[in-house]
Amino acid sequence: LEEQKGVNLEELKSNDIFIDIVMHASQAALRNSQQEKLRALRNAVINSALPNSPEESIQQMFVNFIDALTVWHLKLLDLVSDPEAWAKKHDHTFPSLMAGGFSTILESAFPELKGRRDFYDQLGKDLAYRGLANTESFHGTTTGRALTQKRTTELGDRFMKFISDPIETKES
Repeated sequence: LEEQKGVNLEELKSNDIFIDIVMHASQAALRNSQQEKLRALRNAVINSALPNSPEESIQQMFVNFIDALTVWHLKLLDLVSDPEAWAKKHDHTFPSLMAGGFSTILESAFPELKGRRDFYDQLGKDLAYRGLANTESFHGTTTGRALTQKRTTELGDRFMKFISDPIETKES
């Protein structure tokens, strides 16, 4: 962080906001064993140290989201934030459709969710309730190109950036 992002580690020792986030994330980490959530908490702490990090209340809210949401919520949010980038990152090809519901894309991305509509519908409702996704239903019919459009809100995009590795993120 010092070399790549210009963070002064000495200044962080007296940064109350950073210390609060570290403590908050540490408590959440103690309650979680899934590597995906631990990685998100790690990235949140690192991103909280960077210049232009979100205000403290947003950071606390995001750490709470990581703690409260399941790994499936995070996977689904990653997919809906940019389906085309997700497909590229996972070397996946979505079915070619003229029209259909996003559920087809979702079940293509995560075959283990086929036949589990109640489960992934609840995930979508949870993400929409928290203001991270702009839809809670994956079943409305839309045209082919619109099937792979992002479904996150501005808050959802900020959350995804906050839980992403800042070293791998080009725009940070």
